[in-house]
Amino acid sequence: MLGCFGADQSIKDGPDIARIAALIGDPARANILTALMSGKALTATELASEAGISAPTVSGHVRKLLDGGLIVGCNQGRHRYFQLAGSNVANLLEVIMGFAASQGHLRTRPGPRDPALRAARICYRHLAGEAGVRIYDSLLARAFLVLDGDACSGEKTFLLHWE
Repeated sequence: MLGCFGADQSIKDGPDIARIAALIGDPARANILTALMSGKALTATELASEAGISAPTVSGHVRKLLDGGLIVGCNQGRHRYFQLAGSNVANLLEVIMGFAASQGHLRTRPGPRDPALRAARICYRHLAGEAGVRIYDSLLARAFLVLDGDACSGEKTFLLHWE
């Protein structure tokens, strides 16, 4: 194994894989890199959407990926586009993705059609989904919740009744 680093180098002096792994290992950055695997160059706004983060947050992640040599940016008109720094980065990501899949580490990005989210979810500060609708209907049916006002006007006031 010494042949990899030379006789005068120790493993401590070798490649810093921890830095690259940390860059790739952050979920938002992993989503950014995965989005760029299509080969298309994307704007920061598009990357934010793909990563599920805000536009201001994506800039910090993009800066780290640029500094780490994993992506490159280019200006085109008034937009700045980002893409993988080369085929070696794509190959690295493919190997990691293949290994993760072979170990059963598959990511899911839940959305509105996801059965678990349709069943029950929290939306802002209220219960939503099918469970939320059932609870609401049950409270109305049992008169624990009474609709006060014109339901068609959009101005609804709910009164809880406890006995």
